[in-house]
Amino acid sequence: MASNSLYDMLVNDSDFSESDDDLEMLKVVTMDEELLDNEIGSSSRRGSVRGRKVIHRDHIQGHERLFLDYFAKSPIYPLELFRRRFRMKRSLFLRIQAAKITVALRMLAYGVAVDFMDEYVRIRESTAIESLKYFVKAVVNIFSNEYLRSPNCNDIAKLLAVGESREFPGMLGSIDCMHWKWKNCPTALKYVYTGHIHEPTIILEAVASYDLWIWHAFFGLPGSHNDINVLERPFVFTELAPGRAPAANYTINGNEYTMEYYLADGIYPQWSTFVKKIPSPQGNRKKNFAAAQEATRKDIEHAFGVLQARFAIVRRPTRFWNTKMLNIL
Repeated sequence: MASNSLYDMLVNDSDFSESDDDLEMLKVVTMDEELLDNEIGSSSRRGSVRGRKVIHRDHIQGHERLFLDYFAKSPIYPLELFRRRFRMKRSLFLRIQAAKITVALRMLAYGVAVDFMDEYVRIRESTAIESLKYFVKAVVNIFSNEYLRSPNCNDIAKLLAVGESREFPGMLGSIDCMHWKWKNCPTALKYVYTGHIHEPTIILEAVASYDLWIWHAFFGLPGSHNDINVLERPFVFTELAPGRAPAANYTINGNEYTMEYYLADGIYPQWSTFVKKIPSPQGNRKKNFAAAQEATRKDIEHAFGVLQARFAIVRRPTRFWNTKMLNIL
C-alpha cells in the first residue's frame, strides 16, 4: 500500500481521532516513510550479497495478512488484543503508523529476532534494522523535549507537593541503575562489560517520579561499573552543582531547606542530595523510616519493571553487535 493510500485509510478510519495534532503527526510519519525508503535505497546496502541465494519474498501477501489481522474495517483480532499485542491502543498506534513501523514496534515490544519479522511481515534483515533505527530516532526527536527532560519550576512544585503528601518533603524522585544483558558482545569487550552479573551488560541509570515519569536517563557505561562510577559521569546534578538548578524550598521539623533530594539504595555516597535506606535499623523510629523509604523508593523499580514489561527488547538480552546501535535504542 502506498504512503498516500495509507494516509487516506488512517484518516477515514472511525477509530482515528482527526484532530489537527493527529493529522500533522500522520503527515510527518508518512513523509518520514518516503525519506527512509530513499535513504535506505541510497545507502551502501544495495540488494543481496553477491553469491548469496536470492529469497523472493511475497511482500504483498505479508502486507495483506497484517492488514486483515489488525487494520481492516472488520479486523480478525479485536481492539483488546491489539492493545495487548502492541502495548498501546489502536487509535494511538494509528497516529504514528507507517509502512514499516510494525516491524519496529514488534521488535521493541517482543524483543524478537530479525528473522522472525522476515517470516511474518516479509521484510529482510537490513530493512528491519534500518526501520527500527529510524523509528527510535523519530520518537526521540519528537517526544524527548516533552518527556525526557529535567523538571521545570511547575514540575518541581508538583513533585514536592506529592513528596510531602508521602511524608518525604523535598523529594523529587528515586534513582537507581539497571543492567541490560548484551548477548552478542564482541569477545574483545567481554571483560570490560562483565561485572557482578557475570555476563556482559550495559548500564542504564534513571531517575523516576511517582507517576513513572523517567525524566533523567544515562545509558552506555559497561556493566563492570557500579552505581558510584556511573554517578561520577555528567548527569542529573550538572545544573545543581553550580547553583543553576531551580530552587526547592521546604521545611522539615522547623528547619528550612533549599536543596532537593532523591531516594537511593545503600551503595550511593553520603551526599545531602541522597536519602538512603538504613541498614539493619534499630528501634521503632528507624525501622518505620526504613520501611517507608524502601516502599517509596520502589518508584524507580516500578518504572524499570513497566519498561521491561511493555518493551521486551530491554528485558531480553540484546542481539545487536555494536554499542552505537544500542545507544540509539
